[in-house]
Amino acid sequence: MKRNGVPLGANDSLRRNLSNAFGACSPSHFWKHWNPIWGYYLAGYVYLPLRRYLPQPLATLVTFCASGVLHDLAIGLLGQGWQGFISLWFFCMGLFLVVSQAVRLDYGKYPFIIRVGINLVHLLACFVCALQIRDLVLN
Repeated sequence: MKRNGVPLGANDSLRRNLSNAFGACSPSHFWKHWNPIWGYYLAGYVYLPLRRYLPQPLATLVTFCASGVLHDLAIGLLGQGWQGFISLWFFCMGLFLVVSQAVRLDYGKYPFIIRVGINLVHLLACFVCALQIRDLVLN
């Protein structure tokens, strides 16, 4: 896979992957570059089959939820039990992505370091939203 511009496993692969993801000009571009192998399988086995039956925004949101469930399942299989928090966080990130696509959010005109900050803030904001939702549900 050359989504980051170099062959998988090349010396510069991880640095370029992180640089492309965090320096992305939009949430869509961030997710295009974040974990390209996982994204490839999610696209092929979850998103594209769903896309045949669902509108793009809903297929995107369900794909993020499926990814969160798989992450929670992996954590549970490691002996931590079912937490469900990762699924909620991925739901929030998927919702943010869908909304950002609808409003055509693009911060490509900003310098690299500002784009890194924006992408970090969007991940952190989704994390905080997931914490707030979890606390509301549990209380």
